[in-house]
Amino acid sequence: MSDIFKELADAVMTQNINGTVELTKKALAEGKPALDIIQKGLSEGMKVVGEKFEAGTLFLPQIMMSAKAMNSAMEVLQPELAKGDSNASAGFCISFVQEGDIHDIGNRLVSTMLGANGFTVKVLGVDIANEAVVDEVKKSSADKVLLVGSALMTTSMLGQKDLMTMINEEGVRAKVKCMFGGAPVSQSWIDEIGADGTAENAAMAVIVAKKIMA
Repeated sequence: MSDIFKELADAVMTQNINGTVELTKKALAEGKPALDIIQKGLSEGMKVVGEKFEAGTLFLPQIMMSAKAMNSAMEVLQPELAKGDSNASAGFCISFVQEGDIHDIGNRLVSTMLGANGFTVKVLGVDIANEAVVDEVKKSSADKVLLVGSALMTTSMLGQKDLMTMINEEGVRAKVKCMFGGAPVSQSWIDEIGADGTAENAAMAVIVAKKIMA
């Protein structure tokens, strides 16, 4: 790992908001791509934070400060991330972080990338109940809706399975494509719950989204 990426990861892990912002600016000045800054630096730090939170060695105030550090860095990176072809409409998507989870860095990045690649994105935010997601699907006038759900923890990931059940029970499965992500999410999990796709990073998420919405 590049020194700057390691420093970024450390800044997130230590809840160093100002340090995270300054290091992000430094990385951009050095010519590091925005996606690399996020995936190789910020996300690596948040991954450790998430693991420690699940293990009970970090607590909610700390994880929220780490998230704030990354959100501050995202504001610096936003202009770079927003560059893309947004002329053609690729579809409508509803983006959210699963109930019980407040980690939104990956979800925000994917939402931004989808928006930059022609999708109309409605971001619901963090800790979103499945009922709220289904309500948004029902309110949408789009013929086809892409759900983009994120979960950092295995506990919140289980809610994705419940969401798939609810979508079927409410009779809206035919108009919905479901793409889930997050550290514990794998292709085998997607297959098990009957969802439509997952991706390892934000760049791949755009490719997968376009494929399943085609």
